[in-house]
Amino acid sequence: MPELPEVETVRRQLEPRLVGRTLVAYAVRDARWTEPRSPNEVVAPLVGRRIEGFHRRGKYLIWEAEDELFLLIHLRMTGNLLYDAPEGTLYTRAHFGFDDGHDLRFVDPRRFGTGWLLAGQSELDAYLDARLGVEPFSDGFTAEHLRRLARGSRAPIKAFLLDQKRIAGIGNIYADEALFRSRIHPLRQAGRVTTAQWELLRDAVVDALSAGIDARGASIDDFRDLDGARGSFQDRFLIHRRADDGCLECGGPIRKILAAGRGTYVCEHCQPRPRGARIVPMTR
Repeated sequence: MPELPEVETVRRQLEPRLVGRTLVAYAVRDARWTEPRSPNEVVAPLVGRRIEGFHRRGKYLIWEAEDELFLLIHLRMTGNLLYDAPEGTLYTRAHFGFDDGHDLRFVDPRRFGTGWLLAGQSELDAYLDARLGVEPFSDGFTAEHLRRLARGSRAPIKAFLLDQKRIAGIGNIYADEALFRSRIHPLRQAGRVTTAQWELLRDAVVDALSAGIDARGASIDDFRDLDGARGSFQDRFLIHRRADDGCLECGGPIRKILAAGRGTYVCEHCQPRPRGARIVPMTR
């Protein structure tokens, strides 16, 4: 699933190409993309309006049109936005044409991606605030804020990191990478992470996400950038998907276990297992 770095990669590519352009035509070929609204309700109001910006909040890409109309695009598991992709591109769910002759396609094999229209900054803020927690690159993303959020929680720290209502934008890949960088076992209870560990984890989250953005995202399965190119962060993983290669720090084994319902990679030498933690191993 595309996470914060992958969405930010696409946002940075869209901005110079489409800001100032005007939507002149569209075709939504899969009504599921805008459910429960009809495609015309969601996209038609954007026709004839100039694009004023592309923003990101968590894993949401926000297309801002004039008069404060906002199209929220979520890639979900397998969605991609492709610029000037060939006619007949498979799994095209929505197609947008602009006044300069270029076009944009939303391509999604599994059909989980969504598009949603909001009117006005206050409506946008209310929608996002109800669904998303603190942004990792914001001033509010501090160790103390995270510690307060986790106070008393018995949930594994991996689940805490994946909870979008607490922290916006982190998914399975970057949670594994951040926990390894901070030497915290993914099954440690969030409420038992120490103040010193929160300091390390806060910085590790920012470092892992920044590295992902620098590499233009990770392309394990479906993610491609605006031009259809793969990201390269998968070549820089410190722990995720490295069960066959061993730990880069200690040389010991990396295990794949179940944590927060997700396949999770851990080196239990570098990330000591908390007392009483029940390990559920997973096959590759």
